[in-house]
Amino acid sequence: MSLIADEKDLLALYGEPGEASIVKEVDHVHPVYRPFIEAAPFCVLATSGPGGLDASPRGDGPGFVVIEDANTLLIPDRRGNNRVDSLRNVIADPRVALLFLIPGIGETIRVNGRASLSVDPVLKARFAIDGKEPRSILVIAVERVYFQCSRAVVRADLWNPAAQVARAALPSAGKILAAVSESRVGGDDYDRGLADRVKATLY
Repeated sequence: MSLIADEKDLLALYGEPGEASIVKEVDHVHPVYRPFIEAAPFCVLATSGPGGLDASPRGDGPGFVVIEDANTLLIPDRRGNNRVDSLRNVIADPRVALLFLIPGIGETIRVNGRASLSVDPVLKARFAIDGKEPRSILVIAVERVYFQCSRAVVRADLWNPAAQVARAALPSAGKILAAVSESRVGGDDYDRGLADRVKATLY
């Protein structure tokens, strides 16, 4: 393979970005970006730590990521698998990146910043659902915000209902677990109760 190993060769290959690619980046949640973050029911949280990199899905109703002010985002840490890979990384290295997706919209919003982990009781109470509070809140100091053009989403045909893959076309969660654990966990019993477990443990 012919590999690109330095930035000079990279720039020679790709050229300089256009003006629109530069001016769209700001150091705060600009009013024009606010409605995108408020409309997003899903984002990917990227972190880095001594154990490596992590990209973790975060999702809830639109507006689940709260814009506290132009320089601060709040994200409740809802129930998950208790691996806490992202949170462990944040404690070691506060740098984070977020990618927001909105169903039906081609553009995505990207936010870079630094995160801290709060267990303040008043703050947690603000995010309670059905009386259940998140265990912690990610407080993100915003450093960069910009939108990504729609090309990747358009190429992926991401929001086309006709392009959706039937769940049965891929291995189930139970089959995956059984395969990688040599049948110690998972299997058909795991699958039979999965939908009810997910519903009962959302919050």
